[in-house]
This record gives sequence, structure tokens and C-alpha cells, in this order.
Amino acid sequence: MSQRIPISVLVAVKNDGLNLPRCLQQVYAWADQVIIVDSFSTDNTVAIAKQFGAEVIQFEYKGGWPKKRQWAIDTYPFRNKWLLLLDADEILTPGIKNEITQAIRRDDISGYYLRYEILFLSKRLRFGDTALWKLWLFRLGEGKFERRLESQDDSMCDMEVHEHVIVNGRTAKLKHAIEHVNVNSLYRYIEKHNQYSNWESRVFLEGSADQLQPTLFGNQAQRRRFLKSAGMRSSLCPLFIFLYKYLVRFGWLDGKAGFYYCAFQAIQVLHVQAKIHEAKLAKTTVHNKTHIAENARIQCAE
Repeated sequence: MSQRIPISVLVAVKNDGLNLPRCLQQVYAWADQVIIVDSFSTDNTVAIAKQFGAEVIQFEYKGGWPKKRQWAIDTYPFRNKWLLLLDADEILTPGIKNEITQAIRRDDISGYYLRYEILFLSKRLRFGDTALWKLWLFRLGEGKFERRLESQDDSMCDMEVHEHVIVNGRTAKLKHAIEHVNVNSLYRYIEKHNQYSNWESRVFLEGSADQLQPTLFGNQAQRRRFLKSAGMRSSLCPLFIFLYKYLVRFGWLDGKAGFYYCAFQAIQVLHVQAKIHEAKLAKTTVHNKTHIAENARIQCAE
């Protein structure tokens, strides 16, 4: 067995027994430390984690902040200077492992952006604007998740969704990709994205100042956030997103998987818009009822 590299890997899970083995197969003999932060899974997730020698810690979400990954970062005594965040459906390739091994030897970099390739419905997506970068490799003590929403609750998923890690210090990008390969059913996919849309609609209405600010001239995350925020105000945004990803960015070249993925991306925005509208209606209804009750009280007093 080759010598493990001085890095801690944190994998956030919940009922991920189908995905977890492939993830851990690539890290258990490579990383010095593997930590699983679970939320009381009811499947065989914990047994699989222990089979690969990973340590399991349990997180009980009761709303608010921090959520799962930031809680682990704040409370767990990691023994290495570098931390790599992974989801159970993310798989390290030999190329990215070799690149990370060299990258953490540098003293002038505090964090690295990692590139992700998506496999959806057994198809590796090459088109449709699916390339994604996340700053999920950083020095402990120099990186933390942004807080986009104060009043979070358990309907919004217990882990960070589209929050980004903000690093104090210089960052760089690694070239090789991490594979995002989710083998759960579409039922589970849709279920999770329903929680995501709950969270995103609340962020749009109540977003915190303690977050990565949207700008057209920032990094990929900031540009995406700027465009999403601007587009969310248009009822045609879901249609534009589908046409852009499927036609302009050639998502159709990925076959049926490409069509379904682009459609789901557009539908997700539609769900967020609908929930924003619902929340505004509810607020208006409460305001009107309060106004009517106040007028009735004044009339009775007269």
C-alpha cells in the first residue's frame, strides 16, 4: 500500500449506501484521514463507511446555522492542514489525486477550485453548460462556507446546497476533473431538488449580507449567481435556460440524458419562481388580514 498523503477528506452523507462505496474506494488508501458526517441514515451508509475504515460523526439538524459541513469544520479535530470536501456521489480519478498530492505541497496557495464532470442517467454529459467548479480543497482555518440565509429550517436540506466556500488567501484551479456519478433514482433526485428550491426561494427573498456577492465580473459562482438573480424576475427564465443549455450550448448532443438534464435545470428554476410567488402571496394575505382587523378595532372604538 502506498503512503497516504497528509489530507483530511470530509464526506457529507444521508442514506447514501448506493453511492458511498465507489467514493470511498478512491480515498480510503490515499488520504490520511476520512471522516463521514452523517444525519442518522436508516440504510447501510454507516456500515459501509466503517468497512472502509472511515470515522463517522452524526449531525442532527434543527434549523439555523451552521449546516452539516460547516458544523463538522467547526467542531471536529482534523489532524491535517488540508481539507477536501466530497459528496458520496463524487469520485476521485487517478489524475486529480495525483494533482492534489502535488498541489497541497505549495505554501503560497490557500485553496483550490476543483472541476466536476456530471454523469446523469448513465451518460457522461459533455455539453449543455454542465461544467462546474467548486472551491472544495483548502487549508483548515482559512476557508469557511458563506451564510446566505439566517432563518433556515429542516425543510431545506441539512447540508449546504449552493453555498460556496470563501477562502482567505490566494486560490488556484486544478486541471483534472472529479466525476459526479449519482446512481440514486430520479425520485430521490427530484425529492432533493424540492428541498433545494425551498431554500433557494427563501434566499432570494431573505438573503443575508454574509454571502458571496453576485457580480457579472467575478468568478464562475458569482457570475452564475448574478445571472440567476437577474433571470429569476422573468417568467420566461425557465424557457430561456432550457433553450440556452439544450440548443445554444448543444445539450442535444448528449442524447436523451442531455434533454432530461436541461429540462430538469429549467424546471428547478420554475419551482423556485413559483415558491417565491407563493411566499409573496402569503405575506400579502397576512398583511391584508392584519389591516382589516386593525380597521375593525378602530371602528369598534369609535
